[in-house]
Amino acid sequence: MNMSTRQLRAFMALAAERNFTRAAAACHLSQPAFSALIRQIEESLEVRLFERSTRRVELSAEGEEFERSARRVLAEFDAAVAGMRERAARERGRVSIALLPSLAADWLPQVLAGFRAEYPGIELEVADVLSEPCIERVRSGRADFALAATRADTPELRAEPFCSDDFHLVCPADHPLAKQRELRPRDLAPWPFIHLSRTSSVRQYIDAATHPQPLPSVLEVEQLATVAGMVRAGLGVSVVPALTLYQFRSPELAVRAIRWPGLTRRIYLVRRRDRGLSAAAQGFYDWVMARRPPGGLRARKAAASR
Repeated sequence: MNMSTRQLRAFMALAAERNFTRAAAACHLSQPAFSALIRQIEESLEVRLFERSTRRVELSAEGEEFERSARRVLAEFDAAVAGMRERAARERGRVSIALLPSLAADWLPQVLAGFRAEYPGIELEVADVLSEPCIERVRSGRADFALAATRADTPELRAEPFCSDDFHLVCPADHPLAKQRELRPRDLAPWPFIHLSRTSSVRQYIDAATHPQPLPSVLEVEQLATVAGMVRAGLGVSVVPALTLYQFRSPELAVRAIRWPGLTRRIYLVRRRDRGLSAAAQGFYDWVMARRPPGGLRARKAAASR
């Protein structure tokens, strides 16, 4: 016996309305066509589902039992259809993300490659910029969401924790600090220090952790690759987040974990409060949230391997 969802919906309409005229109208059918549909169902099941009278239609005992099953079947069918429509919507569209360069260079490529293999029809745009430009892109609508080191909770923006990031000393492999057991801010103070610019979240975290005695700056640069080159040349030492350690993979450099109060960088996912994500953007959001960097754990492993 084959029964269509059209027939099941007609049955559910009559069970709800208890009136053939109203149920037929709800199904956009003429009353004779609707009555024929109900008759087909009862004949197929070989059971009477409704008790009819001149004033009212009521479910029979068998009809009440069938209603429970029909409701469950239709709910599962509707969920399956909705799921496939959502899947189809995620197979096309456009997504724009803004994120810190430290995430864009090392963590994002594999995440992006996996998403692109799964959803090749979605166009992706990536802006690898500092925290403030990240947030501005979300605010202006140029990015669907951002990964930034600023908790931008405002009336128009909301931020949710994404991951955390430990900090590490980087110095030449033969530097005295490379063998010191515990590193405190005063241990670094005598040595020339390579700073990132004051606009970077890394610099702001380091300055806050060493306040009121900032580390002496011999050079101030914009890019982590430049920091790595300067440290490799012996011009100074630096402190960088774990998510940037890919820049410092070199036998010429030593990497040491630092545990100073307050020196943990928090990364937040920032999006607009007043605007929902498109199906494509929601798909990428879910993909990204399921593949967040392990943060401190990866940092400690990276440091231990050096």
